[in-house]
Amino acid sequence: MSSTDTGRTGPVPPPPGGVLWSLAGDVRGLLMLPAALTLQVAHPAVGAGVDEHSVFRTDPWGRGERSLRSLQLWVYGGEAAAEEGRRLRTLHRTIQGTDTRGRRYHALTPANYAWVHATGFPVYQHAARYLVRPLGEAQERALYREWLQVGRILGIHDRDMPQTIEEFWPYYRSVLADEIERTPVVEDLVATDRPVPPPDRGPLAVRLLLRALWPVLLPPLARFRRFVTVGLMPPEAREAIGLAWGDAEERRLRRFCALVRRVVPVLPERLRYLPLARRARAAWRAERGARAIRPRPAGSVRSG
Repeated sequence: MSSTDTGRTGPVPPPPGGVLWSLAGDVRGLLMLPAALTLQVAHPAVGAGVDEHSVFRTDPWGRGERSLRSLQLWVYGGEAAAEEGRRLRTLHRTIQGTDTRGRRYHALTPANYAWVHATGFPVYQHAARYLVRPLGEAQERALYREWLQVGRILGIHDRDMPQTIEEFWPYYRSVLADEIERTPVVEDLVATDRPVPPPDRGPLAVRLLLRALWPVLLPPLARFRRFVTVGLMPPEAREAIGLAWGDAEERRLRRFCALVRRVVPVLPERLRYLPLARRARAAWRAERGARAIRPRPAGSVRSG
């Protein structure tokens, strides 16, 4: 189906049980998101749009929560996925300005909008090696097909995204070589000395406690954010942006990820999966179970 086909069904989310279905709702996906977001805003147009129109500095927790919920809807939202895609396009219609190179930009310019989406694939592909397991060739191809399906939900035309992995990597390397830079937003996202307000959600007692402890908690949290952001970014993207990463940091990352790989799979489902993913998985299992025990109509003949 073309990305512009809306028909009766419109663009559909990736299939239950697929590669993306397994990755996007796992709590380990939270560790992958900072690298993808940083790679997005390393594009001058995207970085300028976020710099001028986003509340990520004044309300980072709220923006992060909304972004995460949006991503979960694309994958696990069913009919709500297409509605979320339309909402995002409407939200971005007024985002325009001048980028760091003095060029006019619009958030929905195909090259800009497609890049924001495209970054997810190389980050998932790379970070899965550390946090889950390396993807085989068939799984990588399936992941890319599923990521294209998500792009159609977001309103990205097929002509604006490479349609195969073989086409994707030259496109990706070209953007890294010609466009990517260390924008002001990248600087903020990898900094360890920027003021960040404490979370303002949850019970009042928890918020008051966090506010009191925030001067102590923020420095290690900022260092950890930089560590996973830079460490889980694909090396070629890290180099294009100009983010330093040494052998000692790589060894620390591998030790940390080995621990995560051992711990997360043995967690109970309520802790391993994000809420939307958990509900979608439960509904899918129930549906499969119902199909398995549903009696065949009288007189039906087993094929084969």
